[in-house]
Amino acid sequence: MPDHADGYPTALGASTPETITLLGADLAGDIMGKVGFGELAFWLAAQRRPTTGETRVFEAVLAALADHGFTPTAIVTRLTYLSAPDSVQGALAAGLLGGGSRFLGVTEDSARFLHRHLPDPLPADDTAWDTLARDVLRAQGGARIPGLGHHLHKDGDPRTPRLMRIAAEEGLFGPHLSLFAAIGRVHPRLLGKTLPLNGAGACGAALADLGLPLELLRGFALLARTAGLIGQLAEELHRPVANEIFLSVDLNHRPVPPGGPGGSYG
Repeated sequence: MPDHADGYPTALGASTPETITLLGADLAGDIMGKVGFGELAFWLAAQRRPTTGETRVFEAVLAALADHGFTPTAIVTRLTYLSAPDSVQGALAAGLLGGGSRFLGVTEDSARFLHRHLPDPLPADDTAWDTLARDVLRAQGGARIPGLGHHLHKDGDPRTPRLMRIAAEEGLFGPHLSLFAAIGRVHPRLLGKTLPLNGAGACGAALADLGLPLELLRGFALLARTAGLIGQLAEELHRPVANEIFLSVDLNHRPVPPGGPGGSYG
């Protein structure tokens, strides 16, 4: 068994009978009322305090991912609350558990994809980035590109250019965003169609350019969506729709034989 005679090391929160410290600072005196939540979330994950520009980009990402209306995550949160109004935590957890490869998880998937294809040394200009992007797309052989395409914003996701602009204004338009932008420029000719660079992919690229751990990027998407799900529950309290959603399925089901079209799953 490991020897913990020297205690369990942590640079995060710690308490004594008189004080509470967080990240080496006095929580009550140095953080509360002085550090915004977005800045603190970055600080906790990166173990360093972000610059003003980093905070702006990070909070723009959180805003971009907070709520997208009646998505599956929002619907399941409302339905869980309908079923168990005594369990707000259950309703929020139900929505967050739906953050996967189709919703929310694209943020992490895009960042990992882009990071995997960054060369050393990095391209020197847009022409070289475009060459790299073409090589990346050819290597995919027609497989899905995380962050490319959107089910609704066919002519462009409004979040993407805005986030790229904010990152550029703050001098934080790094290699992940550069490759992402290059993929946006070159893919129509290679794929034979034009697809939008979606906001979730741009968010993943921006978070990676901030130097945040790739392993945690889905966590930031979930952090943002938690705020949105709380908003969904707040609206459900005043303008409930969950029962109508439930009844629209329950009263319109169509009985079929068990299994597949032939009567079995086999």
